[in-house]
Amino acid sequence: MDNKISKTYSFHVQGMHCSACSILIDSELKDLPEIIDVRTSLKDNSVQITGNFGDKEPEHVVTDLNIILKPHGYTLFLEKQKHQVKWSDFRMAMPLALAFIVFFIFLQKMGLVNLINASKISYGTAFMIGLIASVSSCMAVVGGLVLSMSANFAKEGDKIRPQVLFHVGRLISFFLLGGMIGIIGSNFVLNGTGVFVLSFIVAIVLLILGLNLLDIFPWIKKIQPTIPNFIGKRVHGIKNINHTLTPLLVGIVTFFLPCGFTQSMQIYALSTGSFWTGAMIMLAFALGTLPVLAVLSFSSLGIHKKTTSGIFFKTAGLIVIFFGIFNLINSLVVIGLIPPIFNL
Repeated sequence: MDNKISKTYSFHVQGMHCSACSILIDSELKDLPEIIDVRTSLKDNSVQITGNFGDKEPEHVVTDLNIILKPHGYTLFLEKQKHQVKWSDFRMAMPLALAFIVFFIFLQKMGLVNLINASKISYGTAFMIGLIASVSSCMAVVGGLVLSMSANFAKEGDKIRPQVLFHVGRLISFFLLGGMIGIIGSNFVLNGTGVFVLSFIVAIVLLILGLNLLDIFPWIKKIQPTIPNFIGKRVHGIKNINHTLTPLLVGIVTFFLPCGFTQSMQIYALSTGSFWTGAMIMLAFALGTLPVLAVLSFSSLGIHKKTTSGIFFKTAGLIVIFFGIFNLINSLVVIGLIPPIFNL
């Protein structure tokens, strides 16, 4: 490619929710031979692309790039689009979320799932949060990894083994690394106030994630906690290594990808101060993400490809807000700031 005739284009991106979106967009576009550099900005919802597109007008460049990005839920525009809330999605999302919440409160009443606990997140809750995370936008980068890796190995006629290795690696890493985080937490003496602070942080993170999924306040995405982008990009690049054990390695490193749901569970694992509890919390979370990711890897199912994706996200957002509010209230109850409000 002749860099002397390359051009730089700036486009507005619609559909971005978190840092994982930035990483996925960068990764997908950088794979195109005509592109030299991609710089995505979550803050401005924009992407700056440098490449050699010949004599194509910007309108044609946008059309070509959208063929790549639209299956992942992103659309490029020449001009910034006014944010519009699709309120009609709530007509379906609200009853679905309510039914989901009532069902799990019923399970908790029956003693089958310790959904809400005054002092801790249960394994059932961690599984639930994992299940919700698997259909959220911030797990898109994991889905992108699965699909890219699957495509690379499918070309060589190996379709099943890479998928199995990926999911095994993911489950093992979440268990072991979750336990290591718990051990790290044990080195810090956490009194009641310390546990409250970490539990409070988890609750706030869940509230931010839930509000972001509702897609009502665009500025929410800017305050989501995340690891530095360069780490996520390095992790995502591992998928291009052509080696027999690459799927296993990719599954392991997903522990470090920028997903707010994962990080909220990692914070809680730290507060447990126990290898076993931290390991089981992270394993339960990973098991919650397994069904959707497994279906995605074996059948190319993509939540973002569905016309009902807005309903999925808003339903998930309402449920996550429910978890956040109850964890917040119960954290305040534990330290005696407020009396018990609900008897669940």
